[in-house]
Amino acid sequence: MIEEIKQEIKTKLITYYKEKYDILLNVVVEEPKKAEMGDISVPMFVMVKTLKKPMPEVVSEGVLAIESFGLPLESVNPTGPFINIFVDKKKVSNRVLNEVYTEKENYGLSHIGDGKNVTLDYSSPNIAKSFSIGHLRSTMIGNSLKLILNKCGYNTYAINYLGDWGTQFGKMIVAYKNWGDLETIKADPIKELNKLYVRFHKEAEADPSLEDKAREAFRQMELNNPEYLDLWKWIREESLKESQQIYDLLDVTFDSYNGEAFYNDKMDSIVDELEQKNLLKEDQGAKIVDLGDDMPPALIKRSDGGSLYITRDLAAVFYRKKEYKFDDVLYVVGNEQKLHFEQLKRLVTKMGYDFSDNIHHVGFGLYLTNGKKASTRKGNVVLLYDVLTDAINLAMQQVEAKNPNIKNKEEIAKNVGLAAVVFADLKNYRGLDIEFNIENAVKFEGQTGPYLQYTGVRIASILKGKEFDPSNLNDELFLKTHYFELVKLVSEFKTAIEGAAKEYAPSIVAKYLLNLASSFNKFYSLEKINVEDEKTRNTNFLLAYSVRTVLNEGLRLLGIKYLEEM
Repeated sequence: MIEEIKQEIKTKLITYYKEKYDILLNVVVEEPKKAEMGDISVPMFVMVKTLKKPMPEVVSEGVLAIESFGLPLESVNPTGPFINIFVDKKKVSNRVLNEVYTEKENYGLSHIGDGKNVTLDYSSPNIAKSFSIGHLRSTMIGNSLKLILNKCGYNTYAINYLGDWGTQFGKMIVAYKNWGDLETIKADPIKELNKLYVRFHKEAEADPSLEDKAREAFRQMELNNPEYLDLWKWIREESLKESQQIYDLLDVTFDSYNGEAFYNDKMDSIVDELEQKNLLKEDQGAKIVDLGDDMPPALIKRSDGGSLYITRDLAAVFYRKKEYKFDDVLYVVGNEQKLHFEQLKRLVTKMGYDFSDNIHHVGFGLYLTNGKKASTRKGNVVLLYDVLTDAINLAMQQVEAKNPNIKNKEEIAKNVGLAAVVFADLKNYRGLDIEFNIENAVKFEGQTGPYLQYTGVRIASILKGKEFDPSNLNDELFLKTHYFELVKLVSEFKTAIEGAAKEYAPSIVAKYLLNLASSFNKFYSLEKINVEDEKTRNTNFLLAYSVRTVLNEGLRLLGIKYLEEM
């Protein structure tokens, strides 16, 4: 609501100066540096410079203009080169809280994306490898962005671009033929295939010829070797079974599982187009595209004719443009792939297409273990399933300690454990590396997912079985700082959502929820909520109800379940 008032002041001032002076000014409307100065501030430097009038005269005119706009304002005060504004706390509070009460989970709905299509490429694990803790970042950042963009009106298409093609499968085939035992592998497919993958890289250190054999094995796959393709299909199926267990646990869904292999028959036309447009060059038998002095060339085809990752990504982006008619395509992929996506955008531009600015690499940092990056090749990965299971077990200990007789203990512990892991990731800005500590993440206090769930449960307990009349409030209470601070935070939910959508950063919503929960718990420590006076009780209940509604919806946007009890 306050953000809407700020926007309205800005729009009306721009119109005022345009109509009166026939000039288009870049009006700034912001928050004062100190809360005691006001809720809104308008710096007048631009107006003084453009109108060439004394500051007091320009400020005085601005005050009169703002007072004439008919907005719910308590006072408009000239303060040096600023106009500081206090909103009418009673009117704003009534409007905000009644909006939440009326709109419920739809509160915060935005229309910035209405009519636009966004394709999201996220999770995208390599098959034949277990889900590691590192896969959590792409999976949950992508899932949250999908939910946030949906809340902003975008049509989204979630794609799990499986790593189901490439030289790594040549390596797997060589390892299987040299050291694999079919019965052992069938007993625990992904675990045993992981072991073979690790062994391949250890053996290749002593025998580099294994790398050549792997490239040849993959080339045979591309030439449709039936034995190799049958093995590949089986590995893919087994990998998807294991992945689905993780996705079901995290409640993550996709619209498409078309991986790299899906584009095998779509690459030749891309290569032909590059040829026709005189973009392909030969370099030591390989086919490349020169991308300029500031960027390494894009390797389109190896000297043996084998395809490469960027060739498949080119085929994919054109397919998605045609299939989904995207306005924007997001690649939720690690920071280390930054150059790859810069090359992809440059290739699209050089091919003569105008949508390269709609290709966005949503990069993220690494999960670190003792300060080091995990590696499947070296066999030092932390498996995601193990992390989630450990978190659920730790959550169970917490739940039993706090509420041993609670019903649905297992379901509650599961949702608390998952909230701990997911929120520990999403509260950090995605571009940063994370040193994950599971014990800290599961705590019920501090900046954790369980803390947010617990705050929601506390409010649910306060409101359980209670009725209140949102039209019969004690307006005077909103003049108290801790009351209005909560109202202001509730009113900023939509702004937080839109900010997260524009920055592709779920951490904006996560940090907002921490502020909201902290503010409510401060309020709870200062006020008795269920009091005798009916108007005060109605006001307290409506405020608590509004906080819980926003808290629950915010958790949903992060891919976290809210709870009724814990």
